[in-house]
Amino acid sequence: MTTTAVLDVGRAAPVRAAGRTTGSRTATALLLAPAVIASLALFVYPLARIVVVSVTEPTIGLHNYAELFTDGYTLRVLTRTLLVALGVAVLDLLMAFPYAYAMTVCSPRVRAVLFTIVLIPFWTSALAKNFAWMILFQRGGLVDEFLKATLGIDYPLLGTTPAVLIAMSQVLLPFAVLPLYASLEQIDRRLVDAAQGLGATRGRAFRQVYLPLAAPGLVAAGALAFILSLGFYITPALLGSPQQTLIAQLIMARVEQVLDFAGADAIGIFLLIVTVAMALLSRWVSRRATARKEAAR
Repeated sequence: MTTTAVLDVGRAAPVRAAGRTTGSRTATALLLAPAVIASLALFVYPLARIVVVSVTEPTIGLHNYAELFTDGYTLRVLTRTLLVALGVAVLDLLMAFPYAYAMTVCSPRVRAVLFTIVLIPFWTSALAKNFAWMILFQRGGLVDEFLKATLGIDYPLLGTTPAVLIAMSQVLLPFAVLPLYASLEQIDRRLVDAAQGLGATRGRAFRQVYLPLAAPGLVAAGALAFILSLGFYITPALLGSPQQTLIAQLIMARVEQVLDFAGADAIGIFLLIVTVAMALLSRWVSRRATARKEAAR
């Protein structure tokens, strides 16, 4: 091959490489275009519209957001919703942690059974589960009769905040178990054995070694349960009462009864801000816990 031919081949190679790169970028853009268009049309535009309405109606300003913290009724509903969501997160963590821990130490056959039990709620209609709770909590229901027979308590739960709290915790329990199990499964149990070999008791090794390693999973599971419980509507509507309204019911009332779309939009944006803040906080705590774990190694 002559020197001229070699130089020609050398010049052609970058041209072909550049052509392939341009074609690859074009193909990638074409593949992403439907998803981008759908996101803009179904998420970005509606969200932007909600923000615009919340700050322009009936007049331009932030009065709709100020009302969230100045109107006594709205403030009580917001506080009640946050407390219920926090209660759901705590209850789910208390139930999910031992269950997920058991899934990491049991045999594969038992683990498959436990997985199936966790997945069963996903196969059941939300309305069916709430109607079942209504039957259990109503006057003369199984729970009511049990409380009266065993504890002597005559307190029908239907129409109360505890009923809503219990039902929401049951619905969201799988969302706490699954991420928690995924986190606990990655913990090296030999670290706990090593701590016991160095003289720590089983309880001390669990508290000082296992729990810090499980912290990212606990935070993620709790944050997920908290975020999902903020927007519940069916469960509070069926099992709660008008005197114990939560935020989703307030939004519905403002839209259907008062026609206060701007106020409802402001509440929705506030919930979105709380959700994003909780997600960022969860991520920050998880990163801190992971960094401490890596430093300990």
